[in-house]
Amino acid sequence: MPLKLSVALITSNEEANLPRTLESVRWADEIVIVDCGSTDRTGDIARKYGAKFLTEAWKGFGAQKNSAISGCSGDWVLSLDADEEVSAELGAQMRALLQARPGDDGYFIPRRNLFLGRWIRHGGYWPDRKLRLFRRGAAVFEESAVHETMRCSGTAGSLSGALIHHAYPMLEGYIEHMNRYSSLGAGQVLERGKTSRGILPFLWNVYLNPVATFQYNYFLRQGFLDGREGLLLHLYHSAYVSWKYAKAWERGRRPAPHPPAT
Repeated sequence: MPLKLSVALITSNEEANLPRTLESVRWADEIVIVDCGSTDRTGDIARKYGAKFLTEAWKGFGAQKNSAISGCSGDWVLSLDADEEVSAELGAQMRALLQARPGDDGYFIPRRNLFLGRWIRHGGYWPDRKLRLFRRGAAVFEESAVHETMRCSGTAGSLSGALIHHAYPMLEGYIEHMNRYSSLGAGQVLERGKTSRGILPFLWNVYLNPVATFQYNYFLRQGFLDGREGLLLHLYHSAYVSWKYAKAWERGRRPAPHPPAT
C-alpha cells in the first residue's frame, strides 16, 4: 500500500498561478493551503480542487509555510510555492518512491527557473536543488521573514525530476518582488546588527558587494550564456543586494535633529 502524500502551500492572491500548480498535483492524497487574506479567486480555485483552505494572518514566509505543513495529515509532505509546478517526470518519480517506501527522510528536488519565459540554466539557477519532499515531522522551515530554508532531522536523498518555477513572466513583477524582498531582507540585516554605520562597511555593502555579486554570477558562473534575460536577472538581483543594505542603513541610523525653528 503506497504512503499518503500531502501537498502544502501558502497563498496571497494567486489566482493566476494556482490552477497550474494544483493541476500538477491533482493525484496527491491531500492539499493544504494557508492563505493570508486573498481578495481574488484564490479560495474558489482551491476549493474547486478539493483543497483544505485555511486563512491565517501573515507571520513571515517560514512560519506561514510551517503552518501549512502542520495542517497536513499524510505520511509524507511536499512543500510547494504557488508559482511552482510539478513536472510529469517528477510526479511519476514521487509516486514510485512512495509506492516502494523511501529510504531517506527527505529529498532534494532540482528546480527549473523560468525568467521572462526563458529557462535560466546558468549563474547558479540550475539545478537549484531544494529540500521539498519529506517524511511528515522530519523537516521544518526556519522561521525567517524571507529566504527561508528547510532543515531535515534525518537523511536526505535527491530526485532528478524537476519542479518548474514560473517565477517572473514580466520584468515589472521581478523589480517589484526585489523591492519587497529587499525590505524584508533589511529587517534581517538589522536583527544581525549589520547596519553599515561606518563609511567602509557602507561602501562595501551598498556598492562593492552588489558589483562583486553581479560579476560572480554573470561572468564566473556564466550567467551571460542566458542571453538578455540572464543579463537582466543578474543586474537587478545585484541591485536587490544594494537596496537591502541601503534600507537597513536608513532604518538603523539615528534620526537627524530637526533644525531650530526660525
